[in-house]
Amino acid sequence: MEKEKDYAKVWVNCLEIIKDNVSSQSFKTWFEPIKPVKLSANVLTIQVPSQFFYEWIEEHYITLIKKTVRKELGAEGRLEYSIIMENTYNAKPYTVKIPTVNKRELKNPSVSMPIDTGNAGIRNPFIIPGLKKVNVESQLNPNYAFETFIEGDCNRLARSAGGAVSKKPGGTAFNPLLIYGGVGLGKTHLAQAIGIEIKKEFPGKTVLYVTSEKFTVQFIDAIKNNNTNDFMHFYQMIDVLIIDDVQFFAGKDKTQDAFFHIFNHLHQNGKQVVLTSDKPPVEMQGMEQRLLSRFKWGLSADLQVPGLETRIAILEKKMYADGVELPKEVLEYLAYSITTNIRELEGAYISLLAQSSMNKKAITLELAKQMIDKFVKNTAREVSIDYIQKVVCDYFDLPMDLLKSKTRKREVVQARQIAMFFAKNMTKSSLATIGMHCGGKDHATVLHACRTVNNLMDTDKRFKNYISELEKKISLQ
Repeated sequence: MEKEKDYAKVWVNCLEIIKDNVSSQSFKTWFEPIKPVKLSANVLTIQVPSQFFYEWIEEHYITLIKKTVRKELGAEGRLEYSIIMENTYNAKPYTVKIPTVNKRELKNPSVSMPIDTGNAGIRNPFIIPGLKKVNVESQLNPNYAFETFIEGDCNRLARSAGGAVSKKPGGTAFNPLLIYGGVGLGKTHLAQAIGIEIKKEFPGKTVLYVTSEKFTVQFIDAIKNNNTNDFMHFYQMIDVLIIDDVQFFAGKDKTQDAFFHIFNHLHQNGKQVVLTSDKPPVEMQGMEQRLLSRFKWGLSADLQVPGLETRIAILEKKMYADGVELPKEVLEYLAYSITTNIRELEGAYISLLAQSSMNKKAITLELAKQMIDKFVKNTAREVSIDYIQKVVCDYFDLPMDLLKSKTRKREVVQARQIAMFFAKNMTKSSLATIGMHCGGKDHATVLHACRTVNNLMDTDKRFKNYISELEKKISLQ
């Protein structure tokens, strides 16, 4: 039991030092998920959630961690990792003495389809027949760079993984890197940003971006023209292959078979594969199991719906790039109104600029509301809890973070209760969800807030006027 106390206390002490040496966001992302496992003979074992996580820590924070551990355990202090792989513990933890290299040292050297790199006559499926061209065009869009990709909690893991891959293509454990998520969340942008960064850092590498539809069409053409070998050889020459929307291979057995052989060849030769999909491998239907198992070799990182702060940051970035200034209330209204799709959010922003320009109208909140009503599908849109909180905070001139804090100041408590009241009456959210949005309160607190507001409306005329005015403002969305 003494040992158990020791390792937990040692790691808590380490975290206190680390917290003073990294940003709060880095600490939350990279250190809070770590758990101490044991302490034996001056060796502290910590558990990390994935191979990618381990490699990132090793590359970016190992010097800090080593110094911290030695400060706690003395000069002989060492660190070992327990890495969770496929929901099991890795039997042999990695120690800090092992260099961070590609630990999948071309195991299982089964040969797929060989490549004759000296064959200059290989047909490039991206070149119009009859035209000679030696270099492979990357097919990348220069607008999809890392600089224009806004990072937030919704995409931090995928963005970090993309950055690591671009620094060491084919040399990390996350090969392939599979980026998945819903429509309009930035999968294509991030995948192409990886390719653009690799081209910049490694000009000699051949990078190719291709959609799954394009790949399939090229393969069908190759079969028709008896050029299958050329097609295979061409793709096996690529150093970094990026395939977008790989889920569209579903049901296409011959295309999957061709990609399986290409994937094997690239992976075994230390080349990087980046894939995007609308769902994780476990949910893909119509795909061969041998292909799905290879998708799981590396890292599957999801892109989630962006939070309010990220949506505002995306719009601010667009405004800066376009040299445009929008009133703050217009910017916030757009971010509050379109919540699930970055592409739609940017489309609404462009539509608003177009409306203003064509009709020679100033960009106002009223114009934004008119445009949003036309832009968003004409369905009964549910008001969001975020929007309700914003209206309430604006009305009482309170900062949002104060509303969500634990303060018991009377004016803040009352505003918080009013926000809970409207959230219960104007959204389909559960009481627990409403409480979580209002500073981590439980469902009983939400019920109490609603009862308090109803009682005050019955007994306080001035308070009832507040509620009436707020209801009109919220309903204007």
